[in-house]
Amino acid sequence: MVKISLMPREYKFYDLFEQGASNIVRASLKLKELVDNWQNVEALVAEITEIEHHGDSITHQVMAQLHRTFITPFDREDISLLAGSIDDVADFIQSAADAMLVYKVDRPKPHALELTDIIVKSAQEVEQAVTQLRRPGEYKHMLERCVEINRLENMADRVYRTALGGLFEGETDIRDVIKWREIYEHLESATDRCEDVADVLEGVALKNA
Repeated sequence: MVKISLMPREYKFYDLFEQGASNIVRASLKLKELVDNWQNVEALVAEITEIEHHGDSITHQVMAQLHRTFITPFDREDISLLAGSIDDVADFIQSAADAMLVYKVDRPKPHALELTDIIVKSAQEVEQAVTQLRRPGEYKHMLERCVEINRLENMADRVYRTALGGLFEGETDIRDVIKWREIYEHLESATDRCEDVADVLEGVALKNA
């Protein structure tokens, strides 16, 4: 039986979600530029911070839109969760970059480069999945991307554990251990939040199948 809506739905949410997803791709690519080259560190961290602030603005717009919209395209709770999860990805990317600057690390460690590459791939998958959110006919493909995001998060978790193990085995300066443990945590958390986005998208697909 065909569902007929008597009231128009607000589709601005999709535009904002897509902007937020594109924003985390920008942040991830800027982070990759930072760790790969390790030049103009302060300027690049400032750019990442500005991108993160733009993400905050998008999230505020989503929440404002939610408060003034009676009919939403899907559950209000899922809209709030999705906006927050996307924003959190940018937050952790910025936190990792800022920690490397504040702690004055000599150069990013190899595992930091690995985690950053995974963050870039995860963010790109999130962007593609969120683009498919507005089209129920593409939910199958969206769910496939969610599976890939989960796979990437598992990969990041393995790299993170290996990085921590090597850190405590190889470092003699406790200050470096503390610094890099925090940086690794921020990087791995960025992939966790990408997985959170995937979880919300999976829930939306199941509820609206």
